[in-house]
Amino acid sequence: MSVLSQLNVIQVSGLTQRVNTLEGSLTILSDINFSVKSGESVAIVGASGSGKSTLLSLLAGLDVASQGEVHLDGDALSTLDEEARAQLRAEKIGFVFQSFMLVQSLTALENVMLPAELAGDHDAKAQAVELLDKVGLSHRLGHYPSQLSGGEQQRVAIARAFIGSPKILFADEPSANLDSKNGHLIETLLFDLNKQNGTTLVLVTHDEQLAKKCQRIIHIEGGQLEKISEGVAANVG
Repeated sequence: MSVLSQLNVIQVSGLTQRVNTLEGSLTILSDINFSVKSGESVAIVGASGSGKSTLLSLLAGLDVASQGEVHLDGDALSTLDEEARAQLRAEKIGFVFQSFMLVQSLTALENVMLPAELAGDHDAKAQAVELLDKVGLSHRLGHYPSQLSGGEQQRVAIARAFIGSPKILFADEPSANLDSKNGHLIETLLFDLNKQNGTTLVLVTHDEQLAKKCQRIIHIEGGQLEKISEGVAANVG
């Protein structure tokens, strides 16, 4: 493996995704090529139906490409079975979803602890308490999701995503379900924790202003990579 490929925590080559419909084969993504360096923040933008969420699923190994390859921290996803991809996600990836995806029967603390406990971390509770304090929820440890506002639930989800110090964080429209004030708070938290932890951040959004906060922006249109541009963060030391 070359030095360049070692620096790239994500390497996408000729990525194509097709699905079968009643009308025949439909191409969702066509010949996508790009790389993401370790610690970089990258936004994937495009209109609804452009293929950006499909791309995120392929990058995370949640779906299998029809053609092409994704290398995730040196592992070729096409060579891994479903169980091995799940193990890779557990060890190296954190997720923040638009719909929070919290376990309703668990408290905020238990939700954040869950991935670390599943991974066998003995200090899961200490990690979770520290992360909830970082997102300003040290006073909500024992509260259930139904007792939290949308913004608070998303902060719990962010704390959960960062437990275990994942190398890569995938965020899918993380502020779309929130009001403007909470949305900005969530976005600030994501970027602050990204910098503090040296985590690679890949963010899917239709919000151009949010995308510009990243170092680079990957523009997807009609299933094709239209261009890659620099965000505001590209020029910030």
